[in-house]
Amino acid sequence: MGARKRNSANELKEAKKQQYFAVLKNCPTSPRKMRLVADMVRGMEVNRALDVLKFSSKESSRRLEKLVMSAIANWQAKNEGSRLEESNLVVKTISVDSGRILKRLMPAPQGRAHRIKKRSNHVTVSLGSLIEEKVTE
Repeated sequence: MGARKRNSANELKEAKKQQYFAVLKNCPTSPRKMRLVADMVRGMEVNRALDVLKFSSKESSRRLEKLVMSAIANWQAKNEGSRLEESNLVVKTISVDSGRILKRLMPAPQGRAHRIKKRSNHVTVSLGSLIEEKVTE
C-alpha cells in the first residue's frame, strides 16, 4: 500500500471513530413499510425515539428499536465514562435502502402464474449529539 493510500485510510479510520451508527441488512420487510417507521423517529432525541418505537403498532418498529439500541451501545463503547442522559443524543440520519428481492411464482387460473416479489431492506441508523450540530451550523 502506498503512502498516500495509507494516509487517506488512516484519515477515514479516525473519522469513523467519531461516528456512531448501526446497520441492519436483509431485514425481511418491504422498504416502503420500514420507511414509514423510520420517518417517525428521524431527528428525535434518542430516549423519545425508543418510546415511540416501543409503543408503535407497526411490525417493523420492533426491529428498528433493536437497531437504535445497538447504535446506542456502539456510542457507549466509544465514549466510556460519558452518561447517555447528559450527551443529548439524537437520531441524526436513518436511511432505508432496498435489499435483495426473492422472486416466487404463485399459481393462477387457467395454467398461468403470477410473480410474487418478497422484498427486503437495509437500514442504517446514525446518532449524533445535539450540541455538535449547533456548533457546526
